[in-house]
Amino acid sequence: VAASFAPDASDSSFAAEKFLESVEGNQNYPILLLTALEKSQDDVIRVCAAVTFKNYIKRNWRIVEDEPNKISDPDRTAVKANIVNLMLTSPEQIQKQLSDAISIIGREDFPQKWPDLLTEMVTRFQSGDFHIINGVLRTAHSLFKRYRHEFKSNELWMEIKLVLDTFAQPLTELFKATIDLCQTHATDINALKVLFSSLTLISKLFYSLNFQDLPEFFEDNMETWMTHFHNLLTLDNKLLQTETFNPKSGLLELLKSQICDNAALYAQKYDEEFQPYLPRFVTAIWNLLVTTGQEVKYDLLVSNAIQFLASVCERPHYKHLFEDQNTLTSICEKVIVPNMEFRSADEEAFEDNSEEYIIRDLEGSDIDTRRRAACDLVRGLCRFFEGPVTAIFSGYVNSMLNEYAKNPAANWKHKDSAIYLVTSLASKAQTQKHGITQANELVNLTEFFVSHILPDLRSPSVNEFPVLKADAVKYVMTFRSQLPKEQLLETVPLLVAHLRAESTVQHTYTAHALERLFTMRGPNNSTLFSATEIAPFTEQLLNNLFNALAIPGSSENEYIMKDILGIAFPSS
Repeated sequence: VAASFAPDASDSSFAAEKFLESVEGNQNYPILLLTALEKSQDDVIRVCAAVTFKNYIKRNWRIVEDEPNKISDPDRTAVKANIVNLMLTSPEQIQKQLSDAISIIGREDFPQKWPDLLTEMVTRFQSGDFHIINGVLRTAHSLFKRYRHEFKSNELWMEIKLVLDTFAQPLTELFKATIDLCQTHATDINALKVLFSSLTLISKLFYSLNFQDLPEFFEDNMETWMTHFHNLLTLDNKLLQTETFNPKSGLLELLKSQICDNAALYAQKYDEEFQPYLPRFVTAIWNLLVTTGQEVKYDLLVSNAIQFLASVCERPHYKHLFEDQNTLTSICEKVIVPNMEFRSADEEAFEDNSEEYIIRDLEGSDIDTRRRAACDLVRGLCRFFEGPVTAIFSGYVNSMLNEYAKNPAANWKHKDSAIYLVTSLASKAQTQKHGITQANELVNLTEFFVSHILPDLRSPSVNEFPVLKADAVKYVMTFRSQLPKEQLLETVPLLVAHLRAESTVQHTYTAHALERLFTMRGPNNSTLFSATEIAPFTEQLLNNLFNALAIPGSSENEYIMKDILGIAFPSS
């Protein structure tokens, strides 16, 4: 087993791997792996056996109709009889591998073919050993998190009911006991790390078990859960704070982030039952937002906290909480504007990790970012308060642009924030095919385009202020359905020039924008721009696209290649 995980690609490693694959169909093979994992004195062999076992289960456990059973029934029975105990008594590195294996088996066999799995796990809550308890919680989280994504069905309801009947009460008792232990061990950093890991897992399980519908048990015990969640949100223990420059979220931030998610779930789906608790959560999460710094380690917490406010402000039930002009102004000033700032971490990603930046920004994987959350909050507020919010932000946009005008070299981030704020404010509905399809009528998109976007696109130096150039390109792409055709046609040669930009983000955005413009449809369903209108730019466009492929980092740029193919093989 260990030989198959040798760090080099030697013949012996390859041979060992092939040998294991050749014998994995033999009866007792998984039992031998578990025996090696349990009995070996060599830690390397134990870890390798655990990984091999998990991968074996992943490949072979599912029974496919009309195909031979890859694992014998006696082996399946033996594995299920031993794996939970073995997982819970193994070191953490091995425990995680076996927990994944249990989750894979559980997806296929639980509950019909493995009815005693939950009972066996729940009894371990009484052990008092948090290494064992966290093993149970991790495994349960892996099993239950699919409830967040499954379509409703009678079979799913029956499974969730079985889980709730067996698991909900013990989980609640464990939750209360763990909080008590946190107070008992408030000065013991090692104990707190374990206990807060448990509380985070318990909070994740709460989310999964409450996602499909509000279970009667949790409705009856809402006071217990919400009181403790609220107390944890307001908790601050210096021992759990991570170093200032550590980019990773600490245990306290992870727990509070999940509690924000749980509160948002209840606010969105169970607002009538949650109403008595909502004001205190709004207050606690508001205080959290205005006292949390701009460091990267707080990003998930701040994002989830803002998403909670976004989910609340667009519900008719809670409209009264936001009606006061001072409240709206305070939210805009203290929450939205600060979290739309382009930080040094964003600048580093733009320059040094352009591929991830592009995926996050263009392809919508920015769901956990501060900016995306702040944008969602703007849209949520505009549902009921479009006029006041637009007026408040207009002042901020003008202020930001004035600061930029005073010293563009030093204050370019102010303009970036202004563009992002205008985009958030104006965007009411959008599709990938058409960009923004419904805009805030109180925002003059064309005037902003002429005054603040065109000057950046016309700039003779395509490499000066690359972030602002990328912003300008994205503005055209985002609002292409809202801008007049004449102005869009005017941008085409300007965009062609921006394909020469050294910045990967900038020339990628440009290629994507051109592809979107060229596929737009006019009133008679033909392309918006005729071949005659595009002809003067085609040669330079192709030259710049091919030259862009030679820029470091863009040799396999899919957006540029898509553009080239679209021009070479245009659709009718």
